[in-house]
Amino acid sequence: MLAIRIASFGPPDVMKLEEVEPLAAKDGHVLIRLHAAGVNPVDDYIRSGTYAMKPDLPYTPGMDGAGVIEAIGAGVNRPDLRPGQRVWLCRAVTGTYAQQTVAEPIRIAPLPERLTFEQGAAVGVAYLTAHTALMHKARLQPGEVVLIHGASGGVGTAAVQIARAMGAIVVGTAGTEQGRELVRQQGAHIALDHTTSDYLDSLRGMTGGRGPDVIIEMLANKNLQRDLECLAPRGRITIVGSRGALEINPRAFMAKDATVTGMALFNATQQEWTQSLFAVNEGLRNGTLTPVVGEVMDLKDAPAAHRRIMEPGSHGKIVLRVG
Repeated sequence: MLAIRIASFGPPDVMKLEEVEPLAAKDGHVLIRLHAAGVNPVDDYIRSGTYAMKPDLPYTPGMDGAGVIEAIGAGVNRPDLRPGQRVWLCRAVTGTYAQQTVAEPIRIAPLPERLTFEQGAAVGVAYLTAHTALMHKARLQPGEVVLIHGASGGVGTAAVQIARAMGAIVVGTAGTEQGRELVRQQGAHIALDHTTSDYLDSLRGMTGGRGPDVIIEMLANKNLQRDLECLAPRGRITIVGSRGALEINPRAFMAKDATVTGMALFNATQQEWTQSLFAVNEGLRNGTLTPVVGEVMDLKDAPAAHRRIMEPGSHGKIVLRVG
């Protein structure tokens, strides 16, 4: 089978398309023939060697994917999974930038017929991160105001859809008019331009001076201090992403009795993971949630996809066409 392989950490060009041995379904695991794989910023961080998680070399990158079950190993107790079934998955054992992957059954869910494989590949990291950030960390409640930074990206569009389905008042930010229109299309009540200097001041005005109850932060090194300044009293901030350090005044926490929580999806407990997986899949099934695919690229173009994922102005999820 064909797979992207990485023999050393470094820039995007360390990814090479190679012919490798086919995989088999091990006991307690499921073998999937992939049709599409999702691309996430964390894939870039891991490949560069700068992330806390460093896989053994060589390895195949990728956590998200969608395809068809080829075989189910002994000991798998998931009656909703069967050979020939369309599925989406997150955190595969063997990586998803490949024509086959192996995953634990709790990492897999049936892909509704209403969605394409490309849409299925856009679910995993984005929707499970968004659900964990909103529900398990921030504990968003109906009627609360939630601010979602970078709401036009993969995690951002997922967070907008989930928060709107929960009955929250949703405010999303994007850096282009195209991005803000996408944010509104996903259900945001208000879309703000985060390239302007006063967009958070305008949000305070829109909320009668109170500010948002919850903030989902994608770039904490740039925004966290100002987030705290505009946050509602006893508000909650979930940090999903950061690309550097910052200097911050702790009095900003104290003045608001604020709660700031960092998260990484691989730290989710089994209970959190299971709840998010099944909640997201029900939203996909009933039409509440619909993944936004921004761009589809070929598997051989994985290096270009990694360069693209780190550029500003994202619109939905970047997906690799595998099968």
